[in-house]
Amino acid sequence: MSTRAWSIVASAALLALIVLCVLWEGWLAPLRPGGSWMVLKALPLLPAVFGILRGRRYTYQWMSMLSLLYLTEGVLRAHDPGLIGWLARAEFVLALLLFFSTMLYARASAPSRQPR
Repeated sequence: MSTRAWSIVASAALLALIVLCVLWEGWLAPLRPGGSWMVLKALPLLPAVFGILRGRRYTYQWMSMLSLLYLTEGVLRAHDPGLIGWLARAEFVLALLLFFSTMLYARASAPSRQPR
């Protein structure tokens, strides 16, 4: 796949992960009725939005590492009962997709891999 394709996949996964985090902790299955402060877990993802959309390689590099935190949360909460488990599995899939797409974009856009 081209860098453009990885960029589109990463952008979609990042935006979907932000929406999922906000909906999950705000309305769908918050820790406390009425929402919880856990909605702030989407906050570390926000600075990456502009860098990912603009194709900045450095943003892709650190975003690949940050996505592992969301991947870990998805794995740990995947066995919770009911809706929480399903949301955790969705978070796992989105974080995994984000990890691989950012990593592969950074690899494909490396200066050493560019035609001379």
